[in-house]
Order: sequence, then structure tokens, then C-alpha cells
Amino acid sequence: MAHAGPGEFDHGVDRAVVTGALGGVGAWIVDRLADDGVEVVGVDLERPEGDRPNAQFRAVDLTDMGETWETVHEVDPDAVVHAAAISGPLDDPGTRVFENNTTSTYNTLVAAGRADAEVVWTSSQAAYGMLFAEEPWLPDSLPITEGHERRPEDPYGASKYCGEVVAGTVARRYDVPVTTIRPASVYGPEAERARPQREGFDLEEGELSGNLWSYVDVRDVARMVEAALAADERGHEVYHCVADENYLGQPTAEIIEAVAGELPEECDLEGQQAALSNAKAKARLGWEPAYSWREADESPSPGIDWR
Repeated sequence: MAHAGPGEFDHGVDRAVVTGALGGVGAWIVDRLADDGVEVVGVDLERPEGDRPNAQFRAVDLTDMGETWETVHEVDPDAVVHAAAISGPLDDPGTRVFENNTTSTYNTLVAAGRADAEVVWTSSQAAYGMLFAEEPWLPDSLPITEGHERRPEDPYGASKYCGEVVAGTVARRYDVPVTTIRPASVYGPEAERARPQREGFDLEEGELSGNLWSYVDVRDVARMVEAALAADERGHEVYHCVADENYLGQPTAEIIEAVAGELPEECDLEGQQAALSNAKAKARLGWEPAYSWREADESPSPGIDWR
């Protein structure tokens, strides 16, 4: 499997704001764009102690409209990549998760629209309701496409649903391109985002996984951000960011049926194909996953220890 480096997608972006720049996803996005020669301004609640070429960092509370709008106005970026969020509804109060994510997304995307900047932001598979459902969740059809109904059952999924509504609003009101990326469960090569556990999985005793065993490598998320910035599109578009296959190495439909006891009436999965479809991203963005759980890749974390 070929691993493409920066410069793979000709995006033409000179300056970008990346929110959540200290996070497990945002740090990789900062690194990818900076390596590609983009002047990156990374935004998070704190600044890192180190630095790296082509990147500077600002401490900004994105739930504060004034701070957010002032920062975007001063930087005057070509693009804003919004990767900041609280993603642990099981670890944080639901009110905090929902308020932080919806407010920060609204402030950031509207500030970008007012600055006439292109927007790429990370939503989640949780918008469908699959990740933190109280009861085992089956989709209406398989594979799941971007048009599947969104019916979240938790504060995190609800916040991402609201963010997608905001994304469409900003695209219409300010006539800027807005790309929503819905990643599967994100894993990476380093310890902080360890690869999924596969050993010891038993079809007889296994429970239905909220992600239906779909995943994506964090480096492929950063690559999709770059691909989205290179796309010549207007309006609001949504793309799944997911590896081609499940992470158990077994036929996906057989896993789901064995654990759930049934399959949706419409099921067109073949072999180990991921439950979430990445066909739209392949066709429209020219993006394909470059990293698989099958590889024993121990690539280091981004250039400085900012996480």
C-alpha cells in the first residue's frame, strides 16, 4: 500500500487556521499542512512548549465568540480546519460536551465564512447514532452511505449533528465551500491512539461494536483534509473517512450477523469491506486510504511533543 506524503493534493492554500491543534487528530493535520509549506496557525486552549517550521500557535477559547472571530480576522486565512471537540461523552458531563462542541463549531465556522475562508471540519460517525447507543444499533442498509438518516442518541453525536446543520448554513449564507468529514473510529501508529484490539474476539460471545468494526488511520484523516482543500467544489459536502476493510480481518456481514443476530434487509457488503462506505470520497476527492491495520507501522508522532 503506497503512503503518499505532503504535496499529494494540489490545494493551493497558503495560510490556514487549524483548531484542536494539540489534539490527537489536529496535531497530525497541523504537521501535514506545515510539511506541505502551508503557513499554519494552530489554535487550542493552550500553547505547546515547542514549535515547528511553518507553524505558530495561539491559545484561544473557541466557545468565546469574540476570541474566535478576532483570531480568524487577524490571521485572515485561506482555509479553516476545525478539528477541536470534546469527544468523550462517557468521560465528561453531557452538557459540557454538547455546549462546547456546538458553540465552538458555530463560532469557528461562522468566523471562517465571514473571512471568506474555505472550511473543512471533522464531524463523526456518531451523528448516525451508532457509536454510543444504549441498545445495539443496526443501520438501515449496508454499507452505510453519507445519505443514511442521522439519529444520534448521545450528547456527542447530537453535537456533531448540530455542527453539520451549521456547516450547511455557513456554506449557504457566506457562499464558501464547506466540507464535513465523518471519520470512523480513528487510530494511529503511536501509543496515544493505539491500533484497535483484535486478538481474542469471539463471534459466539462478542457484543455489537458501536463502530461496526470500521476504523481509519489518523494519517488518512489528515490526507483527506488536504484532499478536501484541493477539491473544486462549492456548497456543503459530506464524506466518510474510513479504511477499506474492518479491523478484525473477517467477513464484515458475517461478524455483524453473528453478533447482532440479523442483518439489514439491504446488505451489499463484500468480504471484509468496511460497514461505512468510502466510495464518495474516492470518486469526488481522489482520496483512498493509504494505511491499514495489517501494517506494523510505528511511525513517530508529529514533529514536537505537543500532545
